[in-house]
Amino acid sequence: MSFDYQSAFENALGAVHREGRYRVFADLERQCGRFPAATVHLEDGSTKEITVWCSNDYLGMGQDPRVLEAMHGALKHVGAGAGGTRNIAGTTHYHVLLEQELASLHQKEAALLFTSGYIGNEATLSTLARLLPGVVILSDELNHASMIQGIKGGRCEKLIWRHNDVAHLEELLAALPEDQPKIVAFESVYSMDGDIAPIGEIAAVAKKYGALTYLDEVHGVGLYGEQGGGVAERDGLLGEIDIVEGTLGKAIGVMGGYIAGDAVLVDAVRSFASSFIFTTALSPVLVAGALASVRALKEGQELRALHQKRAAQLKAALTERGLPVMESESHIVPLLVGDPVHCKGISDRLLHEYGVYVQPINYPTVPRGTERLRFSPTPLHTEEHIAHLVDALDELWAMCKLAREENTPLHLAAQ
Repeated sequence: MSFDYQSAFENALGAVHREGRYRVFADLERQCGRFPAATVHLEDGSTKEITVWCSNDYLGMGQDPRVLEAMHGALKHVGAGAGGTRNIAGTTHYHVLLEQELASLHQKEAALLFTSGYIGNEATLSTLARLLPGVVILSDELNHASMIQGIKGGRCEKLIWRHNDVAHLEELLAALPEDQPKIVAFESVYSMDGDIAPIGEIAAVAKKYGALTYLDEVHGVGLYGEQGGGVAERDGLLGEIDIVEGTLGKAIGVMGGYIAGDAVLVDAVRSFASSFIFTTALSPVLVAGALASVRALKEGQELRALHQKRAAQLKAALTERGLPVMESESHIVPLLVGDPVHCKGISDRLLHEYGVYVQPINYPTVPRGTERLRFSPTPLHTEEHIAHLVDALDELWAMCKLAREENTPLHLAAQ
């Protein structure tokens, strides 16, 4: 009798359903020019206007007129697609310009585009692991899945240091041979808890022991620094970081990922990373939009300042009601639920009864027992949006008899 493949899939899905963490994608249409408004298509065939509270398009640049104009222009100028890999089809000039702009943004010699931030991390870390004989990568315990996958793909030695614990990092580095190649990999803003790494301290310890620094700035690019270069730029530390990895799909508002660093290092990744070499290049239309967005965000601080103001207003309003806002020093506002069924249930009721869209964050994205709603206020959310959201959450917390604990720090291991 042959293997019952169907039952295997059904059993796996059944386990996810029983745990209350089965994921349902909301069928949305963002309304161009009216962000954060969107239309949701419901299962009964009806539609409803909602307010999006969980987009990583942190500044609404995905609908910025300058970005849209650049994309329309590129579509008319060169067409829709890149024509293949950059090795086969060549590189469109938009790619060259954007890589130059990104290198400048992070004060590096060169940059390299990937089809996503995930691929940027996976490709770069796995390639560095293969190119540096005997390398050990020291990874913060809350690093993103893409970084973990890249390290695994490199099949090198990995050491995990406690989240943002510089003393533990130094302890691990000090135990390694002086001449062994080392990479310290960490993020600037951790997207589920909203905390920020002590970049200067980490970089100083890494330099002391001869390690390269690899900084994932995907939740910092565009949002921090005089030109939007991220937390490292804000803190004057770009010169202390060897490799910056970023995304074009969050604050930049389009799609794609990249690294920036010394020219020879970037060239080595370009020449050896399979997921760069054998992948069709980003559409020049997307690249043109990202280029316009990066240039716009380098020009002024207005959007960044208003973004921080809205995040602070939301945190204050939630705290005033006694709702359990988790400690966050960044723009990310996580609200602890602590139970996957309640988390999904509150998310559903917010959507259907209050016109508020926020996805439940359950295991394995976060550890069990730390299930949460993760809010992403933008400059385009108004004070009225905030008041409506907080009123809705206050009512649902009372209905569900959930705990009201303020400023709950929860930094638990994800690896």
